[in-house]
Amino acid sequence: MSKISNQHFQINNQESTWFASWFDTPYYHILYKDRNYREAQVFMDNLTHYLNLPEHAKVLDLACGKGRHSIYLNQLGFTVLGVDLSEKSIEIASKNSNDTLQFKVHDMREPLHEQFDAVFNLFTSFGYFEKEEDNLKTLISIKENLSEYGFAVIDFMNVPFVLDHLVAEEIKSVDSIDFHLKRYVLDGYIIKEIDFEINSEKFHFEEKVRALTLDDFTKMMQKAGIYLLDTFGDYKLKKYHKNTSERLIMIFK
Repeated sequence: MSKISNQHFQINNQESTWFASWFDTPYYHILYKDRNYREAQVFMDNLTHYLNLPEHAKVLDLACGKGRHSIYLNQLGFTVLGVDLSEKSIEIASKNSNDTLQFKVHDMREPLHEQFDAVFNLFTSFGYFEKEEDNLKTLISIKENLSEYGFAVIDFMNVPFVLDHLVAEEIKSVDSIDFHLKRYVLDGYIIKEIDFEINSEKFHFEEKVRALTLDDFTKMMQKAGIYLLDTFGDYKLKKYHKNTSERLIMIFK
């Protein structure tokens, strides 16, 4: 097993986590390099229009990755802070920093002690944690980061749809690397195993996301004192349907 595939860093002295090691490797960005940037922009156009955010609104992009949403939101005229646990992602994103666009390494379970007009958690960047209370802790932090008139958005996979369309095994070739992907459900998580080989060296990573349904989110939001205002099923903000929508987009405050 390679040094890279074993690399971890500690979070608040807790045990190492799959997302800490996987998101900080170059291979994560290679595997997902074909993400649809235009689709992300259309989503941000539709979302900011729906929320009717004030001019120069302060937006927090929670788990921003390399900052594709943050950068576009800033281009729309908003003051944006993008935060992520991955130091390498923030290093890349920070190359786009300016007076109204900043990035920092931050654990989304902890509040920033700063308030925003909108908090966005996008592209299934929730449900990574082993402990259920950490998901609740994240929701409470989001609530604390909202201004009095602010709105929060979680863009999550629609679990019933994903389970119905789960591809158990496939090979995805990117930049001459054959990524062998295996997907399955175990103990309430949707798991993706990722195996590949470079110069005869084998690598293994895993993605593990809690299979949270709308009912699960609703219960957690009630515990956090959060009010769910609306739900959508795709990036064009079409109505959410449990069995046919690809996404579960929740607007709350």
